[in-house]
Amino acid sequence: MSDFRHGTLARFLLAEESMIPRVTVPELGRMKRDGRRMVCVTAYDYTFARLFEKAGVEILLVGDSLGMVILGHETTLPVTLDQMIYHTTAVVRGASRALVVCDMPFGVCHGPPHVVMDAAARVLKETGCQAIKLEGGVRMVETIHFLTDHQVPVMAHVGLTPQSVHAFGGFKVQGRGEEAARRVLEDALAVERAGAFAVILEGVPSPLAQAITARLTIPTIGIGAGPGCDGQVLVGYDLLGLFDGIQPRFVKRYLEGGQGIVEAVEHFAAEVRSGVFPGPEHGFDP
Repeated sequence: MSDFRHGTLARFLLAEESMIPRVTVPELGRMKRDGRRMVCVTAYDYTFARLFEKAGVEILLVGDSLGMVILGHETTLPVTLDQMIYHTTAVVRGASRALVVCDMPFGVCHGPPHVVMDAAARVLKETGCQAIKLEGGVRMVETIHFLTDHQVPVMAHVGLTPQSVHAFGGFKVQGRGEEAARRVLEDALAVERAGAFAVILEGVPSPLAQAITARLTIPTIGIGAGPGCDGQVLVGYDLLGLFDGIQPRFVKRYLEGGQGIVEAVEHFAAEVRSGVFPGPEHGFDP
């Protein structure tokens, strides 16, 4: 073997050994079985994907919540498939380790299974993400079956499903009362049987989420579902204190980032107006 080829192979092997492997669907299943909690954060662009991955999160969810926190809509309903693909592509560029999941937007996921499959195939091909997410329980069983039979990993989402906001009469807790709790449990069991690799439980009473988690063999990821789930997800803009719109009770703000940004830009503006910025160190010599 020539020195050139030997050196190239050595560099390749060294790089391969130094790479941190990507989180996979089977790995999430092992985490549940081992009792290791998983962390999921929503991300919508390259920069935040890199930062969240640096923090060690296992799952980056490109949620259709971008319709509210990025685009300024009152609900997630106006988000299009093209917009989801655009943002998911950016997140994938910034993520080398985390599992990236793309939300399927309202309307797209309500078509017949072959239509949803066409959209899912486009998402996986054009973005490079590893999985998609579908809202709905029993009513989505046929679609989840179809997708998983065609090798599309599906994360399910039951309980408070934001795409059903008008049917629910608002963003309301689901599963209160014996009959409502039974429906949420049936939804969770149905998506597991259909082949989903994980399920988000949103806006359900904590005891119900804990009971569902104990019944399922797939991971549960809670948001407003108490501490008994296998993992937790929050909207990135919420946990960083960047979004001042809807502020659900279940959100914990770990940073007042919005106020920090306002103060930084005010400082910048004051220095521009006073002539302090730019200084000599920010210019170029002839």
